[in-house]
Amino acid sequence: MLPSLMVIDDFLADPHGARRKALGLDYDPAFKKGNYPGHLSREKLPIDGLDATIARIVGTQVAPADNTSHLHCRLTLKGDKGASGVHVDPCFYSGILFLSRDEDCRGGTDFFRHRRTGLEQVPRDPAKLAASGYADANALIEDVVNRDTLKQGKWERTMRVPARFNRLILFSPWMFHNAGPGFGGDAETGRLVCLMFFAAAKS
Repeated sequence: MLPSLMVIDDFLADPHGARRKALGLDYDPAFKKGNYPGHLSREKLPIDGLDATIARIVGTQVAPADNTSHLHCRLTLKGDKGASGVHVDPCFYSGILFLSRDEDCRGGTDFFRHRRTGLEQVPRDPAKLAASGYADANALIEDVVNRDTLKQGKWERTMRVPARFNRLILFSPWMFHNAGPGFGGDAETGRLVCLMFFAAAKS
């Protein structure tokens, strides 16, 4: 079973080079997709040997998830707002690599419990899903996540993984989570992350 959450500090051998490349990507607002705050890079940030490294860490083979923003970077400044909040990810396993400088970092990535249901994630076990009162995962996501995504009073934050330069967090995409608030006033000082969305590798 994959670990629910892992925090790996000093992940990249050359984080400053990766940050320079990330800052050099195009964050054209016209490219924005989805309901997230901030802007997504048009291009991916190449990370050599990533799949093999992640497979070694989590103990199972992975591959980039199709139709996701895998390895695209996101830049979020103070005051940027999105049309969604707490959410789950459409993949096998998720990752966030922080590329903001330590002196600029604020917040991080937050995880939540849904107050009405008491759930902290979408149950993957059929028996636990049935016990939660939902016939299938999609029904739960629609009634819990999509319905209450922006309603802060419906959620209790259970944990915050603080942002730190060159920190990678890996976690189950079914956990209820959200990015911490954006910060900074420009690309150099803003919240800069590289997003990772993995699929299970086909044998």
